[in-house]
Amino acid sequence: QVQLVESGGGLVQAGDSLRLSCAASGRTLISYAMGWFRQAPGKEREFVSTISGDGGSTSYAESVKGRFTISRDNAKNSVYLYMNSLKPEDTGVYYCAARRYGYVRGSRLGNDYDYWGQGTQVTVSS
Repeated sequence: QVQLVESGGGLVQAGDSLRLSCAASGRTLISYAMGWFRQAPGKEREFVSTISGDGGSTSYAESVKGRFTISRDNAKNSVYLYMNSLKPEDTGVYYCAARRYGYVRGSRLGNDYDYWGQGTQVTVSS
C-alpha cells in the first residue's frame, strides 16, 4: 500500500510560480511511475504530467508544456511539479498518483494508476 500526500498549493496571481510536492509512504517509489492530474470545478479530471520510476521519461499535457516541470527524488520518496507562468485556467485541485510497474514509462491515463493522494488546491487569479 502506498500513501500519497500532496502539498504546496495556494492562491497566486497569473504569471506566478508554485512548486507542488507529493510525499509517499508505505513503499519505496522507485518502481512506480508517478503522475500529476488536476480537476477544475465542473470539469473532468485531466492529465498534467507523468514521470517514470527511473526519472528518465517524462510527458506533459500540451496545455502545460514549457511551463511545468516534473521531477522526482527517489531517495526522498517524493515527486515534484514546478509550475511557472501560471494562468487562471491552471486553477484546480491537483492530484498525485502512483502506478505500479512503471520503472521505465509513465502513463497519461488516470485509470492506469493504483494510488492517489487527496489533492491540493491551486487557484490562479487574473
